Amino acid sequence: MHFPDLPTDEPETPVSFHFEDVEFELPDEQMLTDWLLGVAESEGKAFIEVNYIFCSDERLREMNVEFLDHDYYTDVITFPYAEDAVHGDVFISSERVADNAQSLGVTFEHELCRVLVHGVLHLAGYLDKTEEAERVMREREDFYLQKIVI
Repeated sequence: MHFPDLPTDEPETPVSFHFEDVEFELPDEQMLTDWLLGVAESEGKAFIEVNYIFCSDERLREMNVEFLDHDYYTDVITFPYAEDAVHGDVFISSERVADNAQSLGVTFEHELCRVLVHGVLHLAGYLDKTEEAERVMREREDFYLQKIVI
């Protein structure tokens, strides 16, 4: 499998945020970083590095087709680079996050945190391809969402 090219700059922290073809204001980046590091620690996983790349709906759909052979819109796609540690790239459609937030009756920031932690949980080994796995994933997301104030 070929993964998309990413910036090669050395990150200042193990969590970095990139904006590909969208712009919006992130909540406190240090708070998000500390929270995500805590998630990995709680899951018993070493945290190497996670790049979050925010992009448009159309860009993420194109990636979904190219890399996963799924021709539909999605909110998040995760590319793991290690099996025993949290290390990878997480692509997020900010447009899909906004739409999901509206349909779920939550704030953009709340839904954004859900997809951020969803990516870390995937990198920590959680899957969501079956109903049971999806239920467990949602439980873990809800658990960690209770631990952040946004």
